[in-house]
Amino acid sequence: MNKKILVAVAWPYANGPRHVGHVAGFGVPSDIFARYHRLAGNDVLMVSGTDDHGTPSMVQADKEGVTPKQLVDRYNAIIGEDLQKLGLSYDLFTRTLTQNHYRVTQDLFTQMLKTGAIYKDTMTGTFSSATGKALPDRYVEGTCPICSYGEARGDQCDNCGNQLDPADLINPRSKIDGSPPVFKPTEHFFLDLPRFKEQLEGWITAQTHWRPNVRAFSLNLLKEVPPRAITRDLDWGVPIPLPGFDDKRIYVWFDAVIGYLSASIEWAHNRGTPDAWQEWWLDPEARGYYFMGKDNIVFHSEIWPAMLMGYGEGPLTGGQRPLNLPYDVVSSEFLTMEGKKFSSSRGVVIYVRDVLSRYDADALRYYLTIGGPETQDTDFTWAEFVRRNNDELVATWGNLVNRVLKNAYNNFDVVPQPGELTEADRQILQAVEAGFAKVGQLLETARFRAALQEAMGLAAMANGYISEQEPWKVIKLDRQRAGTILYVGLRVVDNLKILLCPFLPFSSQRLHEMLGYEGTIAGPITLKQVAEAEWTHQILTCEPETWSGRWESSRLPVGQELKEPVALFRKLDPKVVDEELARLTQD
Repeated sequence: MNKKILVAVAWPYANGPRHVGHVAGFGVPSDIFARYHRLAGNDVLMVSGTDDHGTPSMVQADKEGVTPKQLVDRYNAIIGEDLQKLGLSYDLFTRTLTQNHYRVTQDLFTQMLKTGAIYKDTMTGTFSSATGKALPDRYVEGTCPICSYGEARGDQCDNCGNQLDPADLINPRSKIDGSPPVFKPTEHFFLDLPRFKEQLEGWITAQTHWRPNVRAFSLNLLKEVPPRAITRDLDWGVPIPLPGFDDKRIYVWFDAVIGYLSASIEWAHNRGTPDAWQEWWLDPEARGYYFMGKDNIVFHSEIWPAMLMGYGEGPLTGGQRPLNLPYDVVSSEFLTMEGKKFSSSRGVVIYVRDVLSRYDADALRYYLTIGGPETQDTDFTWAEFVRRNNDELVATWGNLVNRVLKNAYNNFDVVPQPGELTEADRQILQAVEAGFAKVGQLLETARFRAALQEAMGLAAMANGYISEQEPWKVIKLDRQRAGTILYVGLRVVDNLKILLCPFLPFSSQRLHEMLGYEGTIAGPITLKQVAEAEWTHQILTCEPETWSGRWESSRLPVGQELKEPVALFRKLDPKVVDEELARLTQD
């Protein structure tokens, strides 16, 4: 029976183009996982979108002299294009500005208010001393009271990961004019997190399959669980569905995580099967995997589960059963750049669109997987990017494909008829075919680097086989034996094409075509406009039902016509390193 796999991907703020540090956390790992499960025959629903209501978007809109709506419309389009070019195979990448998302968010708010998970109280609000207007949390910065980091934000400290309120900061100041803010009472709604402390602790403790750093961090957060305000004195965000609160909005961290559910509902609606989302949210056998960087762990291991617990058997579930809690919180660590933390505001950044304008998407995907921040902070350097591309992608996998296909195409034009297989032939075929179980098991447990290393190790082994067998020499003496060697080589390459497809979808598709196949292994991914009442918005989507790839060993037919081979990867000039470092200095 096919498994139901929800791949819930963190929502990027629509305040600017995404940099490689972002996609190393939420993007590439989630796509590898989704592609594998689809190839393995499981029913995957991969959803996300742009977070249009984040205060970072308000800050950036102020800087650019435009409205928040104008800003998020522009960056929603840019981010969608970038993620498409990177090959992220969302079933639906949407946005939080849709009417559907507003309805679902307000439904959760209303139901949680009924269950007592949300309550009304007075809090200390933050206001500008110059204008008297409310200051959103991210408009305030100061020293973290927990770790003493000097540039903590009013909502969270990026250094220690703890959630904060502006009033918690030491020496708080407005990011607009540097003046100290004014704090005064204001009425808001709160998520009663303390109410769920014991339930959360028991649930997290039972998640022994989580990455140890995620589980330990999440349990540590439960030592102090204060109520969290879920509304703010703003005019940008989802309206509070109650009279008397027109000058306030539901705050971004509450509405953004609801996006996983609202996007699933939108996906089902777009397909004309409005109840289909329930298969991933109400079936107790379905599993939800949430992908993000470590600064978002708290929202996915503590806040979102508490919200789901608080919603209970609400209207969306038809009173059947509670919505599913996350099965796994797959968090990556931080990716730094040339020894510095990525920061668009501080100019320490490499944008995805810039990289893809100069280099192949698979080269970036490979580097972010093999050398990315899966379980510890890692550093992006252009020297390592070039080395990995040239010494591994080109010299190992690309070289194997080139040697096998070029010799087969030049001497046979088709997949040759093999003679009797030798022990060496059978050993390499068996080793690579066994890779489906080994690589698959690693991908099942979100060990992406190890899975890629296993697949590349098989490519290196196959290179050794071809070097030992030397079909280019054997062809001069024994055409049938040379044909057998190349048949084995083609079968091995065909298998590795599938094993590497989750990581390298673009080059795998090109190889698929060179081997004489028609159709697509796993693609394409398209941008389109969808209508919602009188409003249209852009989505990113794919059609997995059209994919021909299967997570199984090659059945490459003898006699299939081969296409003239071309290089899978481009070898990079070492000068690239100096050019890119110079470009960073100029920027």
